[in-house]
Amino acid sequence: MTNTPIKTDITTALSEQGLGEQPWWVEQWMELINSYRFKKRLERAWTYAREGNVTSIRFEGRRVHARVQGTDEEPYKVKLWLDVLNDEDWGYVLEALTQKARWSAQLLAGIMPSDIERAFAASGRRLFPFKLQEVRSECSCPDKANPCKHISAIYFLMGDRFSEDPFVLFQLRGRTRSKLLADLAEQRREALKAIAIKSNQETIVNNELPVAPHPAVIEPSLWWAYDASLNADLVVITPAMEGDTGLHAAGDLPLAEEPRYPEARQRFLKHLHQQGEAFAQQAMLQAMAAGE
Repeated sequence: MTNTPIKTDITTALSEQGLGEQPWWVEQWMELINSYRFKKRLERAWTYAREGNVTSIRFEGRRVHARVQGTDEEPYKVKLWLDVLNDEDWGYVLEALTQKARWSAQLLAGIMPSDIERAFAASGRRLFPFKLQEVRSECSCPDKANPCKHISAIYFLMGDRFSEDPFVLFQLRGRTRSKLLADLAEQRREALKAIAIKSNQETIVNNELPVAPHPAVIEPSLWWAYDASLNADLVVITPAMEGDTGLHAAGDLPLAEEPRYPEARQRFLKHLHQQGEAFAQQAMLQAMAAGE
């Protein structure tokens, strides 16, 4: 599988105050490295991560490649990776994700579902490593301990990356964001087809004529299609009442919080409502023109 490398801005990844309040999935990742018994090495690793000793970090497929400047003249080369799930395992995971629309909605919003491990339980595998030894790592430094302070520095920066994009965890397990979402969409289509076939089979058993599923079941883009002309004598077009738009009906959207930019969520929602109002006005004008 060929994947596009993901680069992380390591210059702003950490601050003097530390990682601060983080999403639960980042905290769970950080618990792995914090369980390491050599605390002095961790303190040194934190300094490396915070003060810019990590000169580069790339997420390529299921591996993380980094360079950490230590006492040597040349930076040390660090690699981290997780065991990937095979296609059969991912089949179980995708089936579970398809059965709960909430999981897909949260992932699309950049939020890791708190019960995501239930989707992996069917395959007998996990998304998060259970213990530190499950994270594979290598470093070109002479230190025999693993993780060394250079590897540990990458742990800290990976936590920051997971905060920005939880899909990186899936990528380390063998599925990129685009691949995972494409597989989910395909799985959902197959599930809808299976429901339609089962419904027709039950109709035949009851000696009724089978009813073909509406095309919109197979092709969601047809849900909003309307090709008939509007009769101005029968149709009255009015704008939506205050609080009666689709955005209001959707309720509180599960948008990801950005700790560094707390105002980003409200600004985005305000922009979204403004766009909705503009599109609504445009739709009214088009509808009125079509009815003339």
